[in-house]
Amino acid sequence: MSPVAPDETFDWDALTAHAVEASRRAYAPYSSFAVGAAAIVDDGRLVTGCNVENAAYGVALCAECGLVSRLHIEGGGRLTHFVCVGGKVGTDPVVVMPCGRCRQLLWENGGADMEIMTVSGLRRMSEVLPDAFGPDDLA
Repeated sequence: MSPVAPDETFDWDALTAHAVEASRRAYAPYSSFAVGAAAIVDDGRLVTGCNVENAAYGVALCAECGLVSRLHIEGGGRLTHFVCVGGKVGTDPVVVMPCGRCRQLLWENGGADMEIMTVSGLRRMSEVLPDAFGPDDLA
């Protein structure tokens, strides 16, 4: 899998900075691992999210969940560019890879062509979640 050629006009540093800012608002008292996510919507809007933990560990919310919820609350649309960062509270966050559940959320809301910054470089969702299951499979 080779990286996607970066679009020279897209500012990944700015999008990553928004994800870092979101991670600073994470509620992570149990793991102390703060995660932030940022994405651009097809109409140019920015949406962000952060992880929110819970004493019942399995019901924690990933940053991507908050981002997708915000996407729909603020008018919907399709995600075109996405980045997720994380790290121990008090450290500088780095790019991290979304978990499988979150990759599915991103597929549903961004599709095969959404660009995602990964630990291995820029990829399309079709590379991050090959042979994905989606709405078309339910028809």
